[in-house]
Amino acid sequence: MDINNLKEGFLGQKMVAFPKPILEQIKNNPISKNFYISDLGYYPVANHHFRSRKKGSKEFIFIYCTKGKGEIIINNKKTLITPNSFFIIPKKTKHEYKADDTNPWSIYWFHFNGPFGKEIYNRYSKTDSNNYKNISFSKSIIDQFNKIFDLFNNNYLLNHIEYANLLSLNFISSFVYYDFQSISNTQQNKNLVDSVKDYLLNNLDKNFTLDELASKFNYSKSYLHSKFKLNTGYPVLVFFKLKKVQKACEYLSYTDLSIKEISYQIGFNDPLYFSRIFKSFMGKSPRNYKQSQRK
Repeated sequence: MDINNLKEGFLGQKMVAFPKPILEQIKNNPISKNFYISDLGYYPVANHHFRSRKKGSKEFIFIYCTKGKGEIIINNKKTLITPNSFFIIPKKTKHEYKADDTNPWSIYWFHFNGPFGKEIYNRYSKTDSNNYKNISFSKSIIDQFNKIFDLFNNNYLLNHIEYANLLSLNFISSFVYYDFQSISNTQQNKNLVDSVKDYLLNNLDKNFTLDELASKFNYSKSYLHSKFKLNTGYPVLVFFKLKKVQKACEYLSYTDLSIKEISYQIGFNDPLYFSRIFKSFMGKSPRNYKQSQRK
């Protein structure tokens, strides 16, 4: 059984957990099947962060520390993780990791898999671990992570997912090979879809009709629907429900809130309806999802 010691989330944390249908699509996609991300996130000042997996993880786990410190224990060998260092935990291997009690780490992390993922880990495991200490902090590294996160978080068009996985391979391999390349981060002006997504993400505890959203942004329902689906792969209200479910995944994984409490937090007044919506996206009930995070 996994042990997850965490009473509350971390202020400023962000995380993406992929619904089962999307993950199956990624695994079978000819471009992304060789290397793909199943989860990713950022935990700032992760106080009380602790994980223990007796059976290991089904994926490789990449952890990059930018502040504070923590430790990772594999096969009774403890490795101290400090700022500007990283570590990759092999899959199906018993391990523990935790933030320092007095100076908890801030970490960027990925769960990754696929044949290329295995080869990346093999290359990493054959390299002197001292190469993974004191990697110079760079804003471009964080910009690249944010770009990957936004691609995974903001739409589900297949070509965007393919691109995000390719960028993730580049991101992780750049650490393993310690051969950083300058990454351009083009800032685009906000458009209608960006504005609607921001509004929805800032109001996950509420509910809206398409009429209400169209009125707020001063567009017709048909235009808003077609524009949003073209850019994200989902109708706007389906996208909104998906974002609620992904937020529920965070609560289920990293808090002690009950399923009823979580349903209220994300705007579902009927916990049974919430459970049906959750299962339709994630392929399992909230209760089973929570249990699966501990196996």
